[in-house]
Amino acid sequence: DDIDRAYFAVFDGHGGVDAANYSATHLHVNVGLHEEIVKNPAEALKCSFLKTDEMFLFKAKREKLRSGTTGVSALIVGNKLHIAWLGDSQVMLVQQGKAVTLMEPHKPERE
Repeated sequence: DDIDRAYFAVFDGHGGVDAANYSATHLHVNVGLHEEIVKNPAEALKCSFLKTDEMFLFKAKREKLRSGTTGVSALIVGNKLHIAWLGDSQVMLVQQGKAVTLMEPHKPERE
């Protein structure tokens, strides 16, 4: 289609780099192939995070891997910004010199 899209992500491995590297390699592919990418990018991000997690868990069990990752991704569709995150990673948007709160990070003390 004629809509510009851009995808960015950062992953922070915990207990090793396997989960972070796996996510960096597969999450954007799952987002791009998701059936809702055009109509509902937020849903595509959410489902793709879940699918990538399931895929890595299968690999981790098979290969006895023991790492995890936090992550944030930004998907720009036209003039809209969609943010998805996992764990305690955070995103900051600075607009006209002022910080804009985009999310409330996951913390152990939060429900």
